[in-house]
Amino acid sequence: MSNEQAFTMWLPPTGQSQPLVFDSPHSSCRFPSHPLLAATEAQLKTGWDAYVDELWQPSVARGASLIAANFSRMFIDPNRAATDIDAALLAEAWPEDLQPTPYSDRGMGLIRRFALPGVPMYAGRLSVTDVQERISAYYQPYHEALATRLDTLKAQFGSVWHVDCHSMKSTGNAMNIDAGIARPDVVISDANGTSASREFSSVVINEFQRLGLRAALNHPYQGGHIVRHYGLPSAGMHSIQIELNRALYMNEATFEKSANFAQLQQDLAQVTETILEYIKANT
Repeated sequence: MSNEQAFTMWLPPTGQSQPLVFDSPHSSCRFPSHPLLAATEAQLKTGWDAYVDELWQPSVARGASLIAANFSRMFIDPNRAATDIDAALLAEAWPEDLQPTPYSDRGMGLIRRFALPGVPMYAGRLSVTDVQERISAYYQPYHEALATRLDTLKAQFGSVWHVDCHSMKSTGNAMNIDAGIARPDVVISDANGTSASREFSSVVINEFQRLGLRAALNHPYQGGHIVRHYGLPSAGMHSIQIELNRALYMNEATFEKSANFAQLQQDLAQVTETILEYIKANT
C-alpha cells in the first residue's frame, strides 16, 4: 500500500495480481482549508461517496488493485476532464482553451460552483493559480497512478478490466439529470457500449441481479470522464462505472453505516469473484 497526498493504492499479495483495477475517486471528504469556502462541512459531505473504498476493499485479497482519492471531489473532481472548468468561477482568464461540459453548466464541473442546488461553494472567484495547483497536486497524481497501474497490468496480461466505483443519492436532486426520481440499487455504465465490451457489462449486471439487487445499465448514468478516458475495448482496456445506491448501506442524513453494510460488502466480494472468473475465461 502506498500513501500519498493525492491517493492511496492497495496492491494484492505478491504474485497474486490479476488484471483487475478498482478506483474510487470520490471516497474522501478531505477538503483543504480555503479562505473563500462558503459551503458548510455538512453540505460538502453530500458529494462524498462515503465508504465506497471500504466496500470494495475485499477485492484486493482476491488479486485486484484498488486506488482511492485522498481529497474531496468537491475540491477537485477526478471524474471530470481537466478542461471542464466553468469560467464564471475564475477571477481572471484561463491561459488555455476551456471545454466546459453540461456538468459545468449544472455547477458540478472539475471545480464545483455549487455544493447543493442554489448553494454556492465559494464567497468569491478563484484565481487561476489556485485551480492550477489543485490540478498539479491532486488531480494529475491520481490519474497518473491509475494510468500507470492499468498500463502495467495490460502489459503483463494483454488486457485489463477496470471498475470505477461510486455511490449515488437514493433520489436525484435539482443538479442531477434525474431530479426527483428514485434510483435503482445499482447502475452499471459503459458509455453506452463504448468503454467496455457489452459482454463484460452484462456479466456484472447479471451478477447484481442474481444477488437480488435492482440493477440498471446506462440509466441514469452513462459513465463519466474516467471510464470514457481509459476505456478502449478494441485495445483490451475495458472500463465500467458502478454506482451504488447509498440507501443500501448507510443513513444518508447522518452518513453513518447501516446494519446492511456488511452484507453489501459481501455481495461486492461475490461480484469481484464473478468478474475474475470472467477474466480467467477471457485471457
